[in-house]
Amino acid sequence: MYSPIPVLNELKDLYDSAGDYLADGFELYDYDDKSSFPQELDDPAFLSRLIPFAQANGSGSTYAIWRADDATDLALSPVVVFGDEGGEHVIARDFTDFLRLLGFDAEIMVGHDSAYYYREEGDDHSGSHEQFVAWLRERGLTPADDPDGVVAAAQEAYGERFRAWITPFYAKVGWA
Repeated sequence: MYSPIPVLNELKDLYDSAGDYLADGFELYDYDDKSSFPQELDDPAFLSRLIPFAQANGSGSTYAIWRADDATDLALSPVVVFGDEGGEHVIARDFTDFLRLLGFDAEIMVGHDSAYYYREEGDDHSGSHEQFVAWLRERGLTPADDPDGVVAAAQEAYGERFRAWITPFYAKVGWA
């Protein structure tokens, strides 16, 4: 078993069987591999609340599940992104929203002030995009037509709380 999250296990099976990228820049890591975080962020209280699971873009940004509370169903927890050059943001209220964002099929752009998905109108889709969209539809989901709206809803629901949670850890290592 890859993870304790059934839909993430299903995504892993699809990912492993696909011949190409499901979504631009998206690559699954070993579940809960903390090595994607800088060594300075080794506080157990920090690491215990974040579960990295995927590369978010070609430059090395990381997707992680943020255990905002002690809920047992991690699929209901928010998904965050950590930029490879800084910036960390809540991008999905739960795993369902995250899957819909992946369906948009664009690399996430992560900066200190924002995270967003952008595709040029003529951009080709990833090689296994259609297979991924069919997989989403089997689960009653569709790709996000408005990824900015999904990210904005996640920020509205969890953004301030995430910032308040993470700031003391960054301050402790001199990043705040």
